[in-house]
Amino acid sequence: MSSQKTNKSFIKRLKVTKNGKVIARKSGFNHLNAKMRRVKQLAGKVPRVITLTKKVVQQNLPHHSVK
Repeated sequence: MSSQKTNKSFIKRLKVTKNGKVIARKSGFNHLNAKMRRVKQLAGKVPRVITLTKKVVQQNLPHHSVK
């Protein structure tokens, strides 16, 4: 019987904190930032807490305990 594997592309985009929260970066701030105002550039770096359904967590992060 094989164990379920963690989805590597999923875990690269998200971070699971010690308390079980899932944090992701805002989208749209990977490149072409030279024309943005500095305030908007820095606003894109602020992480946000996201909520995931239990099914998504079990499929993609089987070895993490997410609240």
